[in-house]
Amino acid sequence: MNFKTQYGPWAAVTGGAQGMGAAFATAIAEHGVQLILLDREQALLETTAERLRSTAKVEVITVCADLAETNFLETLQQKTAHCEVGLLIACAATGHVGPFEQTPLNNMLSAIAVNVNAPLMLTHHYCQPMIERQRGGIILFASSAAYQGTPYVANYGATKAYNLSLGEALWYELGKHKVDVLAISPGGTNTPGFRSANPGLKEGQKVKGVMLPEDTAAAALKALGNTPSARPSLRNALETVLMTRVFSRRKAISLIGDKINSQLKRNID
Repeated sequence: MNFKTQYGPWAAVTGGAQGMGAAFATAIAEHGVQLILLDREQALLETTAERLRSTAKVEVITVCADLAETNFLETLQQKTAHCEVGLLIACAATGHVGPFEQTPLNNMLSAIAVNVNAPLMLTHHYCQPMIERQRGGIILFASSAAYQGTPYVANYGATKAYNLSLGEALWYELGKHKVDVLAISPGGTNTPGFRSANPGLKEGQKVKGVMLPEDTAAAALKALGNTPSARPSLRNALETVLMTRVFSRRKAISLIGDKINSQLKRNID
C-alpha cells in the first residue's frame, strides 16, 4: 500500500504548531493526507494550518488544547469525531534542564502528563479503530536520554524511557494487526525547545551533530513499518552504543552528567 492508503485519510500530530510537529505535518501533507494539529499555541497553530492548506492543498483541523489537562481528549473528540485517523504522531513534549531538587514539582508532573499520559491516551484512543481496519501507524517520541539515567534531565529522561518501552512493545502487539509502531529517538534537533537550552542557535541553522526538524521527520517516516525503534542521528546512535554497550553504567551516567553540568555552567556564565 502507498502512504495515503496505509496511513490516511487523516493524521493527528501533537505539538503541530511549530518545530518537530510542524515538520511532520509538512511531510505528511505532501502525501495528500489530511491533518489534525494539536497545540496550545493558538496563533502559531493557525499560521501553520494556513500554510499547509495553501501549499499542500489539504484539509487541516486545528485543536487548541493543553495536553497537560486531563480533558484534552474530549476537546479533540468533539472537533474530529468524523475523522478516520490512520496515523498518530505524538511528538509534543516538555521538560526542564537543571538539578532535580531545584525543579518545581508541578513542572515535573506537567511533563509526565504531556510526555507520558497524553501519548498513552492518544495511542489507546486511536489504536482500536486501526486494528479493526488492519492498517495505520503510530510514532512515539523517545530520546537519547531514554537509554540510561540522564542527570539534570532526570524526569524528562524517565518520561522518554516510557515511550521507548511502550513503542517497542506495541510494535510487536499491533504489528500483528498491520499497524506500524515506531519509537523514535531524534537526538539533538534544532527545535524551539532545543534552542531554549542552546541560546546561540538560530532557527534553521545547520550545526554539526544537530539535525533539522524536517530531516528528523523524513527519517522517522522512512523507518516507520521497518523497525520497532530508530535513532536517525548517526552521532546519537554512536553515543548510545558507547553509553549502553561499551562503558559501564556507572561510567556512562557520570560522563553524561559531567557533560550537561558543564553546559549548564557555560549558559549561566
